[in-house]
Amino acid sequence: MVEQAVQAAAVCVTAALLALTVKRGSPETALLLALGAAVAVLLALGGTLGDIAAFFRQVGESSRLPQNLLTPLYKTVAIAVVVKIGGGLCADAGAQALAAVLETAGAVCALGAALPLLQAVLELVTELIA
Repeated sequence: MVEQAVQAAAVCVTAALLALTVKRGSPETALLLALGAAVAVLLALGGTLGDIAAFFRQVGESSRLPQNLLTPLYKTVAIAVVVKIGGGLCADAGAQALAAVLETAGAVCALGAALPLLQAVLELVTELIA
């Protein structure tokens, strides 16, 4: 895990330095370089992400919680990761307003994804009160 983090940091720092070098002449190339580095790092982490997903499936099965309570959690985490990366790329491209819009859209989507979980909590609280 530590090696993967070091490799990811090396790829990202190298890409950032290269992007700074080409940004004056070609901002589009700098953005594509950052996007390429992000994709490369995420692909390199594919095995680890698979292990984490398998662990969460095992936790769900062991806890005997209904899958419809765990799925919103997974979706919310995925939305957060996508929004974080997308917002950073928008900010790097100089589009801070778009980054802010993306963060707002991500918050709305995360709430929407978590809605079944929130409804289950509301039902539980209602049963406890009654």
